[in-house]
Amino acid sequence: MAQSSVAPEDPAAASRGISRRTQSEIYRAGISGTRPRVPVDVDELESVARKALSAEAFAYIAGGAGAERTTAANRAAFGRLQIWPRPLRDVSSRDLSIDFLGVRRATPLLLAPLGVMEMAHGDADLAVARAAASLGIPYTLSNQASFPMEAVAEAAPGGSRLFQLYWSASDELNASLLRRAEASGCEAVVVTLDTHLLGWRTRDLDLAYLPFTRAMGIAQYTSDPVFQQLVRERASARSAGGEGTDAAAAPAPPVKVTPKAVRAGLGIARKGAALTGSKSVRDNLRSPLPRAAVETFLDVFSTPALTWDDLAKARQWTSLPILLKGIVHPDDAIRALDAGVDGIWISNHGGRQIDQSVPTLDVLPTIAERVAGRVPIVFDSGVRQGADVLIALALGATAVALGRPYAYGLGIAGEAGVREVVRNVLAEFDITLGLSGHTSVAEVGREALRPV
Repeated sequence: MAQSSVAPEDPAAASRGISRRTQSEIYRAGISGTRPRVPVDVDELESVARKALSAEAFAYIAGGAGAERTTAANRAAFGRLQIWPRPLRDVSSRDLSIDFLGVRRATPLLLAPLGVMEMAHGDADLAVARAAASLGIPYTLSNQASFPMEAVAEAAPGGSRLFQLYWSASDELNASLLRRAEASGCEAVVVTLDTHLLGWRTRDLDLAYLPFTRAMGIAQYTSDPVFQQLVRERASARSAGGEGTDAAAAPAPPVKVTPKAVRAGLGIARKGAALTGSKSVRDNLRSPLPRAAVETFLDVFSTPALTWDDLAKARQWTSLPILLKGIVHPDDAIRALDAGVDGIWISNHGGRQIDQSVPTLDVLPTIAERVAGRVPIVFDSGVRQGADVLIALALGATAVALGRPYAYGLGIAGEAGVREVVRNVLAEFDITLGLSGHTSVAEVGREALRPV
């Protein structure tokens, strides 16, 4: 039963902002014994998600690089700052809205791009998009989504979406993906820079599990005409006696036939319909295309040869605003401005790429000073709750992106779980804004914080 139907609505709460409305919904539902679908406490949220998800899914979502010191450092950076309480100010009306990419947004929150969400829930990106749209939150759709961007647009036609591009080794593919993003209604392109090499992700390595090898998280590719042509060329080359796109490479070792290997093969076949045109698993098992799609993806996914000079190509591929995600060094932020980008996204990929990396919060003030408002700054990595959002805004972020927590909500309760997680973050932010003596995001500055 939906919480809003358990007890009569509270018009007074609705007029006092999302924090009062959320508290009213939860406490009034509690009269009938109904509790939130997902834990409100962030540590408990992760704990329940661990139980709800498979070991492989939880490792992929929660894990970081190496000893996961960057993931811990991202969180520890928030602990080095405290928020000043400021009472006796009229904060009865609070405005959470911001200007971002030429549009007035209801809140400063974005959903960061998370790939392979089918590991958490079958509706994956469709559920996330619907939840985000219901709250007026822009959703950054991953290049590694489990559904094509066109399907996501259809699932949440009123939602605000950005598209994350992993710059692949094929410029033709990059251009095609950006054309599709623009045609499907995305408002901007987020070029992710820090995955030109896959991080040393110890949890995934210990489980010997990479979802892409099972054709998971590659729906943006298998639905793309350029990628489909690359797959056909690879399959044709193999049938002619070649080795596809890398004839000089040593052949891959054979996969040992086990029940897990059989299940993986069946999974690849089921996802082959976009390439074969058939929904028959038997037909797709016989076709070389599904397997060739996985191999082609692993070949073209990213390029370690990407440089600043290459970024100019994106301007030829799309008219959408371009943000660069993965900026941590202040010099790179200035280089991005010189390249004429429309926004900077400060991120260390949630600690998933470099162990012992610089925490993003520690560099946010310096980058904000040097950027000096010339372009918007999006911030992520380590954000777990509403107080974190206020801290990042106080240090100079324009908008703040949430990642892992919404994936946990998705794994626990699907679309409703995502909605509750995001709602809870916004509600706590609203309360924190008021209790710190502010009535709008524009008022929040460094004077709101005290270094520990």
